[in-house]
Amino acid sequence: MSAIPSVDLKDFVSGDPKRKEKFVKEIGAAFEDIGFVALSGHFLSDELVENLYAEIKKFFNLPQEVKDKYEIEGIGGQRGYTSFGKEHAKGKKEGDLKEFWHFGQYVEDNPELEAEYPDNVTVKELPDFNNVGKETYKMLEKTAKYVLRALALHLDLEETYFDDYIKNGNSILRPIHYPPITEEPKNAVRAAAHGDINLITLLMGAHGKGLQVKDHEGNWVDAIARPDQLMINVGDMLSRLSNNKLKSTIHQVVNPPKELWGTSRYSIPFFMHPVSDMPLNCLENCIDDEHPKAFEDITAGAYLHERLIELGLIKK
Repeated sequence: MSAIPSVDLKDFVSGDPKRKEKFVKEIGAAFEDIGFVALSGHFLSDELVENLYAEIKKFFNLPQEVKDKYEIEGIGGQRGYTSFGKEHAKGKKEGDLKEFWHFGQYVEDNPELEAEYPDNVTVKELPDFNNVGKETYKMLEKTAKYVLRALALHLDLEETYFDDYIKNGNSILRPIHYPPITEEPKNAVRAAAHGDINLITLLMGAHGKGLQVKDHEGNWVDAIARPDQLMINVGDMLSRLSNNKLKSTIHQVVNPPKELWGTSRYSIPFFMHPVSDMPLNCLENCIDDEHPKAFEDITAGAYLHERLIELGLIKK
């Protein structure tokens, strides 16, 4: 069984102060300890999840020359298609064994941000693909908003501290296809050990073995969610903001045993980013004599740019 704690978002939104406080304590303790939780009670319906998987499988099954039309040059892979092996973990030369798609923010009432973000890319061959992607994006963003409200309370902030920073934030929904493995990989895995850049990540598709989390002793622990759960983890931005009180944990997706090499794996993370001008300066109430300030001041936008260069998605 997975060693990752489970929480239920219905506790937080129940209107019952005791259940709300229970959720805040549980998710706060998990994020201070291993940095991951399995969350039920989110806003995704079973039907929406089924529709999304159906659409992304159709997309990744399209001929390669069709998919390649949707790989947009010059935007660091922020929208549309990224082909097999393009992205690598920080410090790794080998590309990860995956291809993926990016849905980005659907900006409301902010022409400046609309101009800053690249446009979403429409797949002409699949009439439902973009609509299903947008609906999933919105439901995951809503789920993330309530998780961040709970974390704000855990950090002794106003409950709505994050709300304005994440409205129209630079969040990304990334359906990933790990294709069947056809030959012995040379030093490459489906996703090499890494920490996420963003505030929090909400992961669909962590139902089978593959995702592993590094615990305090340096052991790799399987992170497996129930079909009705999302796996949620702390990203580096939230870790910086909380002066490492909340842990951004190193994780990886390992290759399956040889007898399962012929199978595809699909995984769909939602990377919750704030707007670019959010300061990630360590919170004063997370700094004390035992926990001196660990990070320089920086904005979310500047930090993201640094990290995309490290990942090979933006050239210097």
